[in-house]
Amino acid sequence: MVVLNKIYTKTGDAGETALGNGARVAKHAMRVTAYGTADELNSFLGVARLAATGDVDAALGRIQNDLFDLGADLCRPDMEKDAEAEYQPLRMVDAQVERLESEIDAMNAELEPLRSFILPGGSALSAHLHVCRTVARRAERLAVELATMEAINPAAVKYLNRLSDWFFVAARIANNGGKDDVLWVPGANRN
Repeated sequence: MVVLNKIYTKTGDAGETALGNGARVAKHAMRVTAYGTADELNSFLGVARLAATGDVDAALGRIQNDLFDLGADLCRPDMEKDAEAEYQPLRMVDAQVERLESEIDAMNAELEPLRSFILPGGSALSAHLHVCRTVARRAERLAVELATMEAINPAAVKYLNRLSDWFFVAARIANNGGKDDVLWVPGANRN
């Protein structure tokens, strides 16, 4: 276990940061932007958990831990060199994606089919989960863009894709099983 006893290192003062393999890159590098957005999502998720209880809170806690795994994965380039690493790099695995799918299926079984788009909102938890959904979508877009520049773990992108779906369905559950969803009324304010 690494013990951090110094909060500031001054190593980033010139606009660079270290990746998981020790390489120094610009703080605005696409890889840093991708894993930084996963960290941002984790922070929003912490806010959402303030309104969550029971099984939902436990599921959100699992996702928060997964997001740290995701950040560890995204901050480590050169997957083809994993076998040569001093320690085995942490990578997302399909089982994490499959868990999300299973949870989505279970939550969705409790909901009536949608007949309209819904607006973010309703309960406090639902509103927070919709923020998480949109930040997850942004993280996914950034990961996909990063994948056009260099190799990344495909399970990381799949996880982000399923995660935004998970947040959408969980937001409906948080709205009294979808009964309190705020429905979009197309053109309602055009007059």
